Amino acid sequence: MLFPALPANPETCYLANMKIIAVLFAANLFASTAGQTQATPAPDSANADFIVASDGSGHYRTVQEAIDAVPPLRKNRTRIFIKNGVYKEKLILPASATNVSFIGESVEQTILTYDDYASRKNRFGEEIGTSGSSSFFIFGEGFEAQNITFENSAGPVGQAVAVRIDGDRVKFENCRFLGFQDTLYPHGKNSRQYYKNCYIEGTVDFIFGWSTAVFDSCTIFCKSAGYITAASTDMQTTHGFIFRNCTVTGTAPLHSVYLGRPWRPFAKVVYLHCAFGEIIRPEGWHNWGKYENEKTAWFAEYQCSGPGSQSDKRVEWAHQLSEVDPEQFSLPAILGDWDPAE
Repeated sequence: MLFPALPANPETCYLANMKIIAVLFAANLFASTAGQTQATPAPDSANADFIVASDGSGHYRTVQEAIDAVPPLRKNRTRIFIKNGVYKEKLILPASATNVSFIGESVEQTILTYDDYASRKNRFGEEIGTSGSSSFFIFGEGFEAQNITFENSAGPVGQAVAVRIDGDRVKFENCRFLGFQDTLYPHGKNSRQYYKNCYIEGTVDFIFGWSTAVFDSCTIFCKSAGYITAASTDMQTTHGFIFRNCTVTGTAPLHSVYLGRPWRPFAKVVYLHCAFGEIIRPEGWHNWGKYENEKTAWFAEYQCSGPGSQSDKRVEWAHQLSEVDPEQFSLPAILGDWDPAE
């Protein structure tokens, strides 16, 4: 099975960044990065189509009102600027709301949150389930977000999703995803997603689902012992979750976190030039208690670093890539005709 190669573009060349990552490890700065994302220029509301402000100083007081105002199937981009504040709303971006952008005033203070969880009962006495627990459902294609915190604030009560994504061509930049179990749900089987300079935290299976998703220069923060990924990639899908130049850290005990386990038999997860803290278990990967998964899942690492990158102690059925084709790890190879930079 072929996996794409590291891009030749200097801006995304991982090898050039490894000295920087090594310095971070030497300085033992893992814990200090909790909840932080890379600084970006202050957003400008001048070009916004709608402004959301809880104090009434914008066009709408709630985010859902702004979503509902988007003309159906608009080809041009609709920009929604969200002022600082905590917006407790269970949000739905419908499939008819295409090419919508959320721009937060600041990632730390623009917070979209809700507190549902899988075992909570609906009005009919039925459990709402994992998907039903989502704070934000994204069905519209072409959604983008920057400088936003997405949260499920239910706490350690089982599955509680912050964001579920079904739409295609979805991009997050300088965003935070906060929760415990099942924080981020890239759900759509035909969905392509791109995460840049984001912070994602959780405990168990907190990045899980069917989609193809690329995580570039993200911080993955493990709050307790558990599993980072639980991919359910289809057999016919070439790529699942790909982490490039990411830092894996957290407050979990030493050697208590797995890089992933296969929710479905053909799960695909790759870590490229990532920095692993001591929280990572030496064996690295788990088979979900099913020996058969070891024959079908594709879990791999390439030139990762840090005290948690003990390649000689990994499970035998995972892959330590010794070399890659430099033409195959480009975004076009992973995401096809979609360029998230456009």
